Amino acid sequence: MTSVQVEEHHDGNEAAAATEGSSGDNEGYQRGLGARQIQMIAIGGAIGTGLFLGAGKAIHKAGPSLILAYAIAGLVIFFIMRALGELLMYRPVSGSFSEYAREFVGPFFGFVTGWTYWLFWVVTGITEVTAAAQYMQYWTHDSIPQWAYALIFTVILYGANLISVKLFGELEFWFSMVKVTAIIGMILICAGILTIGFSDAGDTASVSHLWDNGGFFPNGIGNTLMTLQIVMFAFLAVELVGVTAGESKDPKKTLPKAINTVPWRIAVFYVGALIMILSVVPWTSFQPGVSPFVAAFEKMGLGVGAAIVNFVVLTAALSSCNSGMYSTGRMLRDLALNGQGPKFFTKLTKNGLPLVGTTASAALMLVGVWINYQWPGEAFNYVVSFATISGMWAWIMILVSQINYRRKADRGEVPQSTFKAPGAPYTSWFALAFIGMVIVMMGIDKDARISLYCAPIWAAILCVSYLVLKSRNPDAAAFKKRVHAGQAAPVTKD
Repeated sequence: MTSVQVEEHHDGNEAAAATEGSSGDNEGYQRGLGARQIQMIAIGGAIGTGLFLGAGKAIHKAGPSLILAYAIAGLVIFFIMRALGELLMYRPVSGSFSEYAREFVGPFFGFVTGWTYWLFWVVTGITEVTAAAQYMQYWTHDSIPQWAYALIFTVILYGANLISVKLFGELEFWFSMVKVTAIIGMILICAGILTIGFSDAGDTASVSHLWDNGGFFPNGIGNTLMTLQIVMFAFLAVELVGVTAGESKDPKKTLPKAINTVPWRIAVFYVGALIMILSVVPWTSFQPGVSPFVAAFEKMGLGVGAAIVNFVVLTAALSSCNSGMYSTGRMLRDLALNGQGPKFFTKLTKNGLPLVGTTASAALMLVGVWINYQWPGEAFNYVVSFATISGMWAWIMILVSQINYRRKADRGEVPQSTFKAPGAPYTSWFALAFIGMVIVMMGIDKDARISLYCAPIWAAILCVSYLVLKSRNPDAAAFKKRVHAGQAAPVTKD
């Protein structure tokens, strides 16, 4: 999902993939995901730790105005997804972000995007096991240290990734079904409390909670802006819907449908859920580090419901980490196939699993165990910040690539897409400006600032790595800008 499309390689990589892997038509992988599984995974991908856990801190800081933050950010996400959709309908490729960055921005940016997106999923895995470890404290009350849970979950999920692709898809289908059912169930219960008035919160529940207790912006607009990095983190990985649809047998039908469902998913699962929760329980009742869904059930006097929701959010976190661990192994192999990474990552097991890449990624995720040991109270905030900045790089590259693609298409240098982004390139520029504002807010926030310190270090590592790899194999397709029909091969200087 993050490498240059393998069909461009004529240096023996295709043959190597065929001999190393098992049967399948995608570089040796076994494809066992059906339409039912892909659709539910796509819907479930919009629901994760950012909503289930991160929203607790965001509500505490911004109050009801968090609803507006999610709505505006959701609009920006839709612009990003439509930009990606335009690119995918122009040329569906397994490389997606890094391939478009290489084609329309430059080979170096394709390399950076591929490895940064891999890092994003590694850090996201750390985030999810951290959240899962915190959820376990609901039952054990610190009798078992948080870092121990992070270690246990990392090891278990690593083992789970040694199963077949078909079983993986089935597990993710049911994990996603649990998440979707939980959100819809929560909305219906809150609606029942507001209309019928049952539970302990029945007498006090009111939509007026959205503007009482200090108003809609109880802590000022500034604090609402400071929550944007948490809000954007909640939407990270939604772009995988486009990548999955791009690998479909019929992308002209599945892609537009997948992209165009983004608004209603955001409206229901984020905006709708928060409106209902904050109408039933005042925003002042929520605390950082506690799932607002669990806290809401406790305030309603539905103890059993709180325990059930805690189990749901636990499975949601583990599901996301499981997907991330699965994806990282494939990403490393794709990068290696294109000469952008060590060759030993190209090897597959007899079942078509990238064991070496998955093992390397899982080993790095163990860093999360150390973070949970050193800073159990702040672990989630630290890793969320770094995951946000690395994930947003992919969005930036999608938008810049789409802007450059539209220019070339308007000049007739490349074919026009059949799924144009509405309002582009202005909507793409707006989305870029919004992402820039979020990065500025992260620089102001002392908890999020650490991710900006790490970014230059990661950039330096990638620069050195790119120069080394290019010097060893300067003729590789990964280090050359794509040449379109009718164009002369450009001379690249990066």
